Amino acid sequence: MGGLDAADEAMKALRPRARYSITVLVLVLAGALSLSAHVGSSDVYCEGDAGPYHLFVTVRVPQVIPGVAAIQIRAAGNDVRTMEIVPMRLSGAGSKLLPTPDVAERSKEDPQFFTGNLWLMEDGALKVRVTVDGAKGKGELSVPVPAFARRTLKMEKPLGGLLAFLMMFLAIGIIFIAGAAVREGNLKPGETPAPVRVRRARVVMAITAIVVAGILYLGRAWWGAEAGNYERGVNFYKPPSAETQLEDGNRLVIRAKGQDAQWSKSVKMVDVIPDHNHLMHLFLISAPGLEKMWHLHPQRTADGAFAEDLPSMPAGRYEVFADIVDKHGFPWTLVGNVELPQIQGKALAGDDSSWSSSGIAAMAGDSNVSQLADGGRIVWERGNGSLKANTPMNFKFSVQDKDGKPAQDMEPYMGMAGHAEFVSKDMSIFAHVHPAGSVSMAAMELARTAHTGEAGELQVGVMAMGMPMAMPTPGSSVPAEVSFPYGFPRAGDYRIFVQIKRGGVIETGVFDARVE
Repeated sequence: MGGLDAADEAMKALRPRARYSITVLVLVLAGALSLSAHVGSSDVYCEGDAGPYHLFVTVRVPQVIPGVAAIQIRAAGNDVRTMEIVPMRLSGAGSKLLPTPDVAERSKEDPQFFTGNLWLMEDGALKVRVTVDGAKGKGELSVPVPAFARRTLKMEKPLGGLLAFLMMFLAIGIIFIAGAAVREGNLKPGETPAPVRVRRARVVMAITAIVVAGILYLGRAWWGAEAGNYERGVNFYKPPSAETQLEDGNRLVIRAKGQDAQWSKSVKMVDVIPDHNHLMHLFLISAPGLEKMWHLHPQRTADGAFAEDLPSMPAGRYEVFADIVDKHGFPWTLVGNVELPQIQGKALAGDDSSWSSSGIAAMAGDSNVSQLADGGRIVWERGNGSLKANTPMNFKFSVQDKDGKPAQDMEPYMGMAGHAEFVSKDMSIFAHVHPAGSVSMAAMELARTAHTGEAGELQVGVMAMGMPMAMPTPGSSVPAEVSFPYGFPRAGDYRIFVQIKRGGVIETGVFDARVE
């Protein structure tokens, strides 16, 4: 077994031992901090239709696996009676086996808001299936969830000291109990133990001490093996490195390398599946300042690398974010940086695009309007009030022509009304978001099990056209408004790139946001 099947098998091998360590993991849960998905982004956001019901779903993925995911669902209308939620594998045989669902609880203050908690017992590509029942009948929506342990947390010193004291108390108690049993076990009341019994008790106590010490040693070794095993799982799912090499003056070659050796052996680039009809979405962002951005689509080479003939670019340092999706539906973002000389390259074509600040320098708080090259503009309909971290939001943007009227020449951009990239000032957070949310469309296809291969897996190289919500098609009319479900993972300064297509031209609006 090779490729990503080997990756799945490698992680399955970790799971049985992880089940034995569930007590340890429960203790770790008590100190869980913020997570990371994409790169540094916490939760899964998805907006779509469960039959006749429009939903906004937020899945707050646990930091450790097994762990509890918090599910929040907002229905667009008041016609929903009940909601049920259940976790499943995204693909393979597990995607067909439905466990007993949990009932989401309706908020007493807001009848359109439902919440629930789900145990995620496995890592990898999962999905949360939402089943809705209401006045219009039943409907379902499956939300892809990349589940994996984010970090290892140390036990708190007071708790560790208490457990060490109890362990020593019990160990010493066992030794003295064994000695007392031999020395006085069958004596009559008031009878004094004979010297031979005393000597025998001391021998038994010595043997018991050796046995207890051996058990403690083996227990520590087991604990260390479990900790190392868990840490390998954490490293396996960390964002892989994007190793870059510039060839022939303008050809950028990208190779993936995991932070764990097992990743590079298991995850094969020849097995990635297309997302928006591209195997890789490459973002090059100038550092520092985020004053320039390129969104490119490299081609896969015969040896499993990716290569792109770069367009003309100024010399400088660029942060690299490269999105791919493996055949199981798990999204990976390769991260790195590259120092480029002045590039005299090709003209942009197809779905490739670029943006330059044209005088907009460092991020300075909030901005609501972004001017476009043809005199039009994109307006962020953000309303009043400050932006809060860890709060699900629907980021709405309207597109206007040079006369300030809704643009009439909007077109689909890679099958969507638009694309957005949320990037923190220090570039430790990067999220590529669509109108359907922060999940990849390839994973959404797997979740719907449309156009699938054997056992519910998307065939490599095949991209199904159906979507969980109405998506624009080439030649169709696209409204002059686009929205993106997302939530900032932490406070700080962010830059939002909003990409649309008008009259055959890809345009990028840029907005700065300060999050509290």
